[in-house]
Amino acid sequence: MQIYLSFLAALMYLAALAIPLTRRRLAASAGMLAWLLHGVSLWQALLAGDALRVGFAVMLSAALWVTVSVYLVENRNVALDGLKFFIFPPAVAVVVLPAIFPGNMIALTGKTTMFPWHVAVALLAYSTLTIAAFHAVIMSLQDKHLHKLQSQTRPWLNAVIDKLPALMTMEKVLFHMITLGFILLTLTVLSGVVFSEQVLGVAFKWDHKTILSLLSWLLFAILLAGRHWRGWRGRTVLNFTLTGFLTLLLAYVGSRFVLEVLLHRSLT
Repeated sequence: MQIYLSFLAALMYLAALAIPLTRRRLAASAGMLAWLLHGVSLWQALLAGDALRVGFAVMLSAALWVTVSVYLVENRNVALDGLKFFIFPPAVAVVVLPAIFPGNMIALTGKTTMFPWHVAVALLAYSTLTIAAFHAVIMSLQDKHLHKLQSQTRPWLNAVIDKLPALMTMEKVLFHMITLGFILLTLTVLSGVVFSEQVLGVAFKWDHKTILSLLSWLLFAILLAGRHWRGWRGRTVLNFTLTGFLTLLLAYVGSRFVLEVLLHRSLT
């Protein structure tokens, strides 16, 4: 059932992409239906009785589902129709990934009560910072667009970017997301310490995931401090955001991709 819902959600995302920007209400309805199907499919992939599925495909799918959620909510308040051309294509790709790469089931029986909360907060942190990274990429395209003549870029890209809010407004939204993501990432690190102490008897397990997660946390901390104390803007902000996200991507998704797909090893 889950695989059928995944492919149906992908088809609905494609339908929402194909609907012209002039038919805003129809496009929003199609996007909402795709989001609902994606959510149900993701829920079925994540939970199975007293077990939790963990894997790179599920994490990517969850991150894009949250990204689409934010887009649908924000699009009701600010005209962000053009963003669907950046958000929906990767959603089409990742919604079917859990059916192809199912990952591993981790039994919750015998696990500390902190474990599911740690996973939930980590997933929210990763998802929020994924949204911020998408936003930063779009801002980079928007910035390049503003410094070039209209004739030098493709007409469809002009139409998409012209639908976006002003760059300063986009930057304010970006920092709202980064701040929220940083708070969630901090909670992830702290809850990870508690979980590690309860299960392993040590505060940190110094593996690549821990080191990369802490490095990502440090990069976002420097970015927020630079924004507050030095008024950082523009390309510096975009570079820090994307570097911090890529570091986090390597920590969570990258390691699981290597284990599951390249090495065919279990995560449990």
